[in-house]
Amino acid sequence: MNKLLVGMGLMGIVCLCSCEQKAPPPNPPVPVNLVAVSAQPVLYFDKYPATTQALNQVNILPEVQGYITGIFFQDGADVKKGQKLYEIDARLYKSALETAEANLKVAKGNFEQAKQDADRYIYLNSYNAVAKQQYDHAMIAMQNAKNQVSGAEEAVKTAKTNLSYAIITAPFDGTIGFSQVKLGNVVTIGQTVLNTISTNNPMAVDFLVNEKQLQKFEGFQKNTKGNNDSLFTITLPNGATYPLPGKISVIDRAVDPQTGSIRVRLVFANPKNELKVGMSCVVNVRNLEKVPMMLIPNKAIVEQMGEYFVYIAKDTVYTEASADSADKKVSDTVPLPKLRAVQRKVQIGQTVGGNVIVLSGINIGDKLLVDGVQAVHDGSPIAAGNKKKGGEKGTQQEGKKDN
Repeated sequence: MNKLLVGMGLMGIVCLCSCEQKAPPPNPPVPVNLVAVSAQPVLYFDKYPATTQALNQVNILPEVQGYITGIFFQDGADVKKGQKLYEIDARLYKSALETAEANLKVAKGNFEQAKQDADRYIYLNSYNAVAKQQYDHAMIAMQNAKNQVSGAEEAVKTAKTNLSYAIITAPFDGTIGFSQVKLGNVVTIGQTVLNTISTNNPMAVDFLVNEKQLQKFEGFQKNTKGNNDSLFTITLPNGATYPLPGKISVIDRAVDPQTGSIRVRLVFANPKNELKVGMSCVVNVRNLEKVPMMLIPNKAIVEQMGEYFVYIAKDTVYTEASADSADKKVSDTVPLPKLRAVQRKVQIGQTVGGNVIVLSGINIGDKLLVDGVQAVHDGSPIAAGNKKKGGEKGTQQEGKKDN
């Protein structure tokens, strides 16, 4: 009997203790900084990887065969049209020219002799004093001699041309590269590349755009008033902006069906030869749209698996029954923090300094979390007393709507 009473007493104590246990306190709200989303005119540039190209560039090939006997320029120098660059051994071609000129003299002598004979037979034939056959042969001989003179003259022209090809000159003003041959090298007609020469002022810049943007760039090309000084610029490999603006020169004739892109060419003045052929650069195309856009701090963006999200503050009242209420009446409920972080998927556009353009996913007037986003998740309680920075005191609350 006593044991029974003792057991009942212990059970009562256990029940009493269990009833007096309280629920753990809710997680404290995360302090954050909020900013109201607004729309404003934004000046930004669309960026495209690009490469500089020469407007005119040729490989210098020999048109006669022989040894290189002279090089008359410095590698990498600027050259003028007609400037002497290379000399190929010309002895054979000089000899061929002299032979052709001698054959021309012989042919002209033969023609004079044939012409004199023909004149005599013409005179005799007028008096019927010569056989018709002899007269015809004299006419044919004179014509053959005349044709031989024409052939000899053409041989002289060919020999002169070959001799002139032994001297290679610059086809236009430009910059020449490193010589691919040295003195004494044998070059082959149309095969051996001697050097490359290219123009450098102006300089072309080629880049690819998506076919969806083709109409916009065609509009740039047609509307010369839109090609102002800040529409097209380029960023050099060292990060500096090239000081002179460019303009559209050519849009390629066709879209690449495999990539859906088309090539666009800009032209930039290059008076100081700062742009070199083959440089990698970035084309900056200034945005001409005047419609205000939503611009938010870049640090408010959270990237997850290639998608972009932000958190906005929402006034949502959550209530929960207290753990020590046996019947969980409404009067026994306790309020949870009113502000919650709500995750929103957004589509972003161009980055502008430390900010980024948001194309969709949020609305003007939304209260955006810009600090403390790493410590929250969808539905996290937040305190908009503003997160302290470097010992600064928190500022007044933002982002609550009037109930």
